[in-house]
Amino acid sequence: MGVKIQVFGITDMGKVRTNNEDAFLVADLSRETIERPEAVVDFDVTERGILLAVSDGMGGEQAGEVASALVVESLRKELAEAKEAGADRSAIDERIEKAIALANTEVWKAARAPDKAGMGATLTAVFVEGGLAHIAEVGDSRAYVIRGSRIRQMTKDQSFVQLLLDSGVLSEEEAKNYPHRNVILQAMGQKPEVHVAIGRLQLRRDDVLLLCSDGLSGKVQAEEMLEIVKAERDLSVACRKLVDLANERGGEDNITVVLARADGEDLPERMRDESVTQTYELVKDYAPGRPASQPPKDGGAMKDASAETSGEDKAATAQADAAEKSAKKAPDRDGAGAREEPAETDEAGGADEERAPAPPPTEAQRRKEMATVAVVFLGLAVLFYFVFRG
Repeated sequence: MGVKIQVFGITDMGKVRTNNEDAFLVADLSRETIERPEAVVDFDVTERGILLAVSDGMGGEQAGEVASALVVESLRKELAEAKEAGADRSAIDERIEKAIALANTEVWKAARAPDKAGMGATLTAVFVEGGLAHIAEVGDSRAYVIRGSRIRQMTKDQSFVQLLLDSGVLSEEEAKNYPHRNVILQAMGQKPEVHVAIGRLQLRRDDVLLLCSDGLSGKVQAEEMLEIVKAERDLSVACRKLVDLANERGGEDNITVVLARADGEDLPERMRDESVTQTYELVKDYAPGRPASQPPKDGGAMKDASAETSGEDKAATAQADAAEKSAKKAPDRDGAGAREEPAETDEAGGADEERAPAPPPTEAQRRKEMATVAVVFLGLAVLFYFVFRG
C-alpha cells in the first residue's frame, strides 16, 4: 500500500480585494499535470514525490498574481527536472533549496519589467517523499501539522514583528496589534538571492498538513484550525469552513488553504505519548545576515550555511546586521499580519511541554542589547519609509 496522501486546496479572493494574488499548487512529480482540485484528490506517493505549495503575491495590479503563479510553477518545474536528472535522494533538502533559489531568480528577472517592478511573493512548500515531509519557507505564509489532538506551527514567520519578538522588544500580546506587523523581511523575487528555512518531519498515519496564506492565519487562531479539521473528516468541507471563518472576520486579504492527510501501511501509527517535536528536525533556520541561497554557477548542490552561525552571540549579531541592511528594503505586505502561535497545542489550548526554553539572559547580553537597539532603529526607518513614500 505504501504511502498515500489525500489533498484538497482552495483559494478565495476575500471580501475586500478586487483580485486574487494568492496561488497554490498540488503536483505529483511523476506526472506532467498540475492539480487544481475541485474535489479531494488521492495520491500514491511514488519515489518522485508530491509537492504542495502556497504563495502569496505582492506588487499591486496584476504583478502579485503573476509573481505567485510564477513561484509555484517554477518550483514544480525545477524539482521535477532535478528528479529526472537523477539527483541523490539523500540530498533532497539541498535539491529543494536549489529549486527555490532558481525559482527566486525567475521572479527576480521577471520583476525587472517596468510594469512588474517590485513584485514578489511568499512561499511555503511541502515536498512529501516516502514517509518524510520536507517543509520550506520564504516569507510569512505558514505550514502546520495536526497530529492527534494537537496542532503545531511548523514554519516561522520571516517578518519584522517576528524579529521584534525574537529580540525581546515586543511581547506576544503586543505583537498581535503592532501597527507594522504586515512587513516581511524577505520575499521571492525581491533580491537576487533568498534565505530558505527548511525542516524535515517524519509523518505518522492520519497526520494532516495545513498550508495557508496569511489571509487565514491572520484571522483564525491555530486552535480554531484544529477544531475545524478535527470536526470535519472531509478535507474539502474543512477547507471551506476555514475560508468562511476568515471571511466572516473581515476577509480583508486573499485566503488560501491546502489540507493534506497522510495514510498508508508504510507509515507508522502515532504512539500515544509521541509529540511532533520528537519527529521533527530543523535542517536550516532563517537567520537575517546569513549568506543567502542562490543558484550555483556550476549546477552543483548548495552548501548548508547553517554551520556559519551558532550560539546566541552570532544570532544577535545577525539580527543587528539584518536591522541595518533591511531598513529601506523590507517588503510591505497588505492584509492581516503575522501572529505568534503556540509551538504545539492541544484542543484546550495548552502549550506543549516540550517547547524549547528561551536562551539564558546572561549569555551575550551586550550583543543582545545592541541587536535590540538596531531593531528599534529599523522600526523608525520603516515608519519614515511609510510617511515619506507619499
